Amino acid sequence: MNKEIEQLLYENGASMVGFAKIEGLYNSVDLSGPRSEDSVTEPIDIPRYPYGISIVLAYPGEIIKNISNAPTLEYYDAYHRVNDKLDALANLCAGYIKECGYNAYPQTVSSIKEYGIFRTIMPHKTVAVHAGLGWIGKSALFVTEPYGSAIRLTSVLTDAPIDYNQQIPHSKCGGCMLCTNACPGKAISGRNWSPELDRDEFFNALACRKKAREIAANAINKQITLCGKCVEVCPYTRKYTASAATA
Repeated sequence: MNKEIEQLLYENGASMVGFAKIEGLYNSVDLSGPRSEDSVTEPIDIPRYPYGISIVLAYPGEIIKNISNAPTLEYYDAYHRVNDKLDALANLCAGYIKECGYNAYPQTVSSIKEYGIFRTIMPHKTVAVHAGLGWIGKSALFVTEPYGSAIRLTSVLTDAPIDYNQQIPHSKCGGCMLCTNACPGKAISGRNWSPELDRDEFFNALACRKKAREIAANAINKQITLCGKCVEVCPYTRKYTASAATA
């Protein structure tokens, strides 16, 4: 089934596809702790299937190159186009799995609910990490070798008997401090991520949101958390955008 799913997704525009065993990795929802203004206050329930399919879609390289100073309207538009395309891919994948007689839950934008401070029951990044597609950077963004962090993610949860990648990578950021030094919100501590480390131990999500919304309001007059500085300065991203420019 893996090959059929990969072929379906790649033929329809996916940049990367991976398969993960996620049983036992689901977060327990705590509604009693600190929360953002967008977080839900009612119980959340999603199917807790044992496997996940990670789908990666890369931004066009030229759009990422052009956000070196501030987010642009082109970046804003691409953000929504990529999200819409990922939703379509997740639904397509889930539909195929259901046609094969198994259960599948596409984690589309409308189906995901946040609790606490920007947390979900099964983060896309958790599926992607356990699928072996990359690692989580110091900026708390998912980083891939081919595209850096110039990507967005979605995932499909399923009970279909897929083969999965058992290798969980550790950070390849090393001593690089480019995103840490470039972050206008001072949200990035510079500490390397590891699978055992909680996000709040190396990244301040509220500080990121506050500054990113301020930047987006000033640069493109949009009420959205959109900055992109840590995306653009990442060496892996810059390798991708440089190659895209010469292609």
